[in-house]
Amino acid sequence: MLDDFLIRALIAGLGLVLATGTLGSFVVWRRMAYFGDSTSHAAILGVALSFAFSLPFYAGTMAVAVAMALLVAWLTGRGQSADTVLGVIAHTALAAGLVAVSFVPSLRVNLESYLFGDILAVTKADLVWIWIGAAAVLGLMLWRWQRLVTASVNEELALASGINPETERLILSLALAIVVAIAIRIVGALLISALLVIPAAAARGLARTPEQMAGSATFIGAISVCGGLWGSLRFDTPAGPSIIVISAAIYALTLVFYGKE
Repeated sequence: MLDDFLIRALIAGLGLVLATGTLGSFVVWRRMAYFGDSTSHAAILGVALSFAFSLPFYAGTMAVAVAMALLVAWLTGRGQSADTVLGVIAHTALAAGLVAVSFVPSLRVNLESYLFGDILAVTKADLVWIWIGAAAVLGLMLWRWQRLVTASVNEELALASGINPETERLILSLALAIVVAIAIRIVGALLISALLVIPAAAARGLARTPEQMAGSATFIGAISVCGGLWGSLRFDTPAGPSIIVISAAIYALTLVFYGKE
């Protein structure tokens, strides 16, 4: 009989990959991995502020992640280099978050769980937030699917079709912010981007259409969650990193058998 904490971890992980599979495909297509890293680093500041001001954890983390996404969109829209803006904001937010953590002794003790995740510690309340957030992101992706795909494949074609690529980019940025906020308890700020990118990169070699890639990425993510939790239970390893290791192993197998991303 599986323990309750393991069942909750499995439900949380499967809920998360519903969002990361589809969203991760766009992250790979648009080469937004650095943005994912930057948003997740900024989320540490949200964690610190949530504890410092007794705010709801997910609300505080999501607010900072969304604010970071909007700030990046505003600065890049004013002609700033996207890489430079992301680098400045990511490292500044991470540093500010770590400084803020030093003023919250209770958080300092548990900081590792927010950096590397602690999926085995998720509660029933966490499950509600995770599934609501994942459903919202998945619904948003499905609603905007054709526009997002067109803007990702060819921005000139998108403009000719009456689609504003900047609007679609902002939507992806906000979706990433939501995923970061709900994922930080599962895989941690330092591994969120890996869960977005690696399953999608593995699925790229298996799929012929965007829909197949998104579906395959979700399936690979689910296998990674199940395999990572089994490995964590069997070998007493950290659950979040174990999930990423399984995902990376699947990616390596796709490279061997398909010879491309």
